Amino acid sequence: MKMLEIKHLSKSFGKTQALKDVSLEVKSGEVLGFIGPNGAGKSTTIRVLLGILKADSGVAKIFGKDVWKEAIEIHKRIAYVPGDVNLWGNLSGGEIIDLFMSLQGTKNKEKRDELIQKFELDPKKKARSYSKGNRQKIALIASLASEADLYIFDEPTSGLDPLMEAVFQEEVAKIKAQGKSILLSSHILSEVERLCDRVAIIRQGVVIEEGTMEELRHLTRFEYSVETNTSPVALREVEGVHDLTINENKATFQADSDKVNEILQTLLPYGVLKLESNPPTLEELFMRHYEGK
Repeated sequence: MKMLEIKHLSKSFGKTQALKDVSLEVKSGEVLGFIGPNGAGKSTTIRVLLGILKADSGVAKIFGKDVWKEAIEIHKRIAYVPGDVNLWGNLSGGEIIDLFMSLQGTKNKEKRDELIQKFELDPKKKARSYSKGNRQKIALIASLASEADLYIFDEPTSGLDPLMEAVFQEEVAKIKAQGKSILLSSHILSEVERLCDRVAIIRQGVVIEEGTMEELRHLTRFEYSVETNTSPVALREVEGVHDLTINENKATFQADSDKVNEILQTLLPYGVLKLESNPPTLEELFMRHYEGK
């Protein structure tokens, strides 16, 4: 079942076209990582989904409902955390969390108290005294304590230290285990790689790549290191081998995924003692697209 669906979405601000042709979907029980640099169109896409902005053209639906025409109904079942949280300065952190939860219709105080403890938040302090990280914790606690069916996170760990990032990732894993759906926009690629089932990469208002990590890895090269009985000089002649370095009987190189069998056949006569391969990270895939390769 599709919890979120976007087809050929476009949005312009004057002469600036923020979204040109965005299409993506989030299925039930799935975590989709939505990545791209500043200005690529991530936040604009999310604002359209929240019914804050009206798209110029295209289709955007959550729970099968139109995000602009049926925003009120949709908001009853979603939780949203932006990357920059603004709060009411005269209210305490606890009062704001309770306000957010009441607006969403959530009454799980036990979960709220557990999250306040995990995120090490003092709920009695006035919001005006909070740092950026503590303001972020308020929004995260309120959303994670909710009983939403779809969670939309736009740079949710902005301002958090690594320990609190780990707490967030642990809570997202719990939500995922409950079969909930999540759209996660994050600049922390290791976070996306750890949490997400699929990744969509947006560039200049267009989703240029989408798939599981394994599907995306087929598009780029693995890194190999090999140790043989004698120097594997024949690797220099193999098509699909890149950045080859040979030091006596050891070699390191990158290889196209469809050339692995040929490479192994070339190495066998040299007597392979050790062979290691490392798949590309999400960061390498991301940089590949933004270097224009």
